Amino acid sequence: MAIGNWGTDIIFTVSDRKVQTLKDMTRTISSEWATHSRVGLKDQVEYLRPSLQKITFTMELDAHLGVRPRATLDKLEALTERGTVNALVMGGRRIGRYKWRITDLSEAWEIVYNRGELVRAKVNVTMQEYL
Repeated sequence: MAIGNWGTDIIFTVSDRKVQTLKDMTRTISSEWATHSRVGLKDQVEYLRPSLQKITFTMELDAHLGVRPRATLDKLEALTERGTVNALVMGGRRIGRYKWRITDLSEAWEIVYNRGELVRAKVNVTMQEYL
């Protein structure tokens, strides 16, 4: 069953054949302010604008759970370098009002078999709003 998705490119799912999920998702929402110094008085702050939201999460890619780690990493790399943007959906509800783009990936190859076959990897994904 699908848990969520990033467009049609990445599907987060759990079934008896495949487990491709995310964990430790963190969403950062912030705003930008200017600080004006005043002689003899406390600084005065002024609201400028909302900042772009950011999301980070980890995906564990395990061949024993029906995922092809190397193919998934290659796909994520291509989507990142092409600048692909998609809506991020969890439980049938969009996260945020806008689409999201991948800004950073970092991968850890945990288990590699003979002849370089990648069996298990973790990938940390950082996304930012796209307007």
